[in-house]
Amino acid sequence: MDTPHAPYHPGSLAVQTRVGVRAAAEHVGRSIGRGIRPVAAAFLELQPMLVIGAADGGGRLWSSLLTGPPGFVRATGPTTVAVRGGVPAHDPLAAAFPADRRTPLGTIALDPRTRRRMRLNGTAAPTPAGLSVQAEEVFSNCPKYLQKRELYGAGEPTAPAAVHRGDRLTPAQREAVRAADTFFVATVGPDGAADASHRGGNPGFVRVDSPTEVSWPDYPGNAMFLTLGNLAADARAGLLFVDWSTGSTLQLTGTARTEFTPGARTVRFTVAGTVEARHTGPLRWSAPEYSPANP
Repeated sequence: MDTPHAPYHPGSLAVQTRVGVRAAAEHVGRSIGRGIRPVAAAFLELQPMLVIGAADGGGRLWSSLLTGPPGFVRATGPTTVAVRGGVPAHDPLAAAFPADRRTPLGTIALDPRTRRRMRLNGTAAPTPAGLSVQAEEVFSNCPKYLQKRELYGAGEPTAPAAVHRGDRLTPAQREAVRAADTFFVATVGPDGAADASHRGGNPGFVRVDSPTEVSWPDYPGNAMFLTLGNLAADARAGLLFVDWSTGSTLQLTGTARTEFTPGARTVRFTVAGTVEARHTGPLRWSAPEYSPANP
């Protein structure tokens, strides 16, 4: 049920080889399985938020924030998870999970209180209560670049005060991106399998190069290169920025490419669409204690 495997497609393998971490990637890849172990199930049930990544009906990728009281995400079997509440109506992924098929879905459960995170990728289908997720890859990541925050407020999800949609970043959105210490990125592999991942650093690590382009350095991580490998095979991507103090979210969809220079990597993202939802999330988090791993 929980057979370890290394889910590396040619895109990830090419990046691992280029960076010189193939042996390390093979070692880390053995920890990836299909089963949800008891410790993982217990972790999921404690979380008040879940980040997902998927494609909308037009094929554009988005990363979205789901919230609820602890237990709203719950393992219901060795390879199944129930997400109560589903995707909010204003979200670009609200209609991404039709009843007649299973949709590729990437998820990441991240707990800023403990700097722990867990990724679960697979497929999803709607249920009367929300979403049913069938796991195909389950694994944990190290705490690198995770900022520590305390949760000091949690209520019921509400309709957003305002939703703004566009095709480029407004001046206020540019400032929010520049100030971010965390964001999430959704990508897909050559077979359409979705993934959701985390990026973190000190404020300013994400640059706004123009109203339609942002970039960030790719810091050393777990050697898997799942995100960069996906981008090498399929340039579509979706970004999610969360305002931890207000619950507002900024979602971007577009394409991304990786620039390799001696000793460094930079990811450049071109914006094709934006969705900003103000004061929609019920969670309120403290100011961050920055990760000691941040450059």
